[in-house]
Amino acid sequence: MSLPPFDHQPRTRLIYGNGTLSRLGELAADIGGKRALIVSDPGIVKAGYVDKAKAALEAVGLAVQVYGEVRENPSTEDVDRCVKVAADFQTDLIIGLGGGSSMDTAKGCNFILTNGGRMQDYWGTGKAMKPMLPLIAIPTTAGTGSECQSYALISDAETHVKMACGDTKAAAKIAILDPELTVSQPHRVTVCTGMDALSHALETAVTNKRNAYSTVFSREGFRLCHAGFSRVLRDSKDIEARGQMLLGAAYSGIAIENSMLGGAHSCANPLTAKFHVVHGEAVGVMLPHIIRFNRALPEIAAIYESYFDGDLADRVSELLWEAQMPRQISHYGVTEADLPALAEMAAKQWTAQFNPRALTVEDFVALYRAAL
Repeated sequence: MSLPPFDHQPRTRLIYGNGTLSRLGELAADIGGKRALIVSDPGIVKAGYVDKAKAALEAVGLAVQVYGEVRENPSTEDVDRCVKVAADFQTDLIIGLGGGSSMDTAKGCNFILTNGGRMQDYWGTGKAMKPMLPLIAIPTTAGTGSECQSYALISDAETHVKMACGDTKAAAKIAILDPELTVSQPHRVTVCTGMDALSHALETAVTNKRNAYSTVFSREGFRLCHAGFSRVLRDSKDIEARGQMLLGAAYSGIAIENSMLGGAHSCANPLTAKFHVVHGEAVGVMLPHIIRFNRALPEIAAIYESYFDGDLADRVSELLWEAQMPRQISHYGVTEADLPALAEMAAKQWTAQFNPRALTVEDFVALYRAAL
């Protein structure tokens, strides 16, 4: 491939290994934390991971508050509730513990707590003018790679538009990748987040912003996720495969930070907004079709061929079948009559502009029809 210029400054310290959650206290103290807010969701609270994190922090003398009410696909309302808890507690360190929703809520809280205003004010890139609090990200799913990104994905509570709010100051200071935290995830969460991670690796590999740096992480992210996904489906306790998926998701997150995403994500967000399809399923069901669309470009076809020795679109469909995930959007109630409205929404998604092959509204209609 050609070597277009890039400018990447590592912002996040990555700590990987079984049992590394136990290091949270020392790491928080190292970056000067005194009053830590843990942002998590009810499932992670129930699993006991929040209590373990809280104990590790308190063992080194930190005061701890917990906001454990994060919801899937967090909205501006969720962020506002978290901000109130953080402000009342006067936190000086934020910890996002959970899936992408917990880490996004933690980042969103950080924006408003330190810079004021509303989440809508930060839609875009680089709009936070004041310093932000240190953030430690601890993923419990192998999916979004949010721990390695400076963007928070937050939905507008009124319009339901998903806003990407990014700033280098929002990136985590530390990301703790502990495969043991992913073992307790329900099967459906495992497959949905796993398919999301695979899609990140494949979309970042071909965007019109890809570069020599992002390509390294796209390729290794795919290798690790592809190697681990089927193994985890066969044995949910396979800790080595869990580690492959978790590290692969993080690498794919680094690739997103440097390459962005493309058409599959543009197609997925309207399915989530209008038909409440879980994000990982929405991306997965559309991914084979965007691969076929993109490989009409010879240079993109060559990249796909270098990733998988065979038909990559068919391989993604096989993985969906292995995971018992739907392969048609009609499963979610989508009909032919819905396609124009979905396509109009997809064309307005910010990721559409990064797809290697330009997408029109008519192209999106055809993609949805192929998936119907």
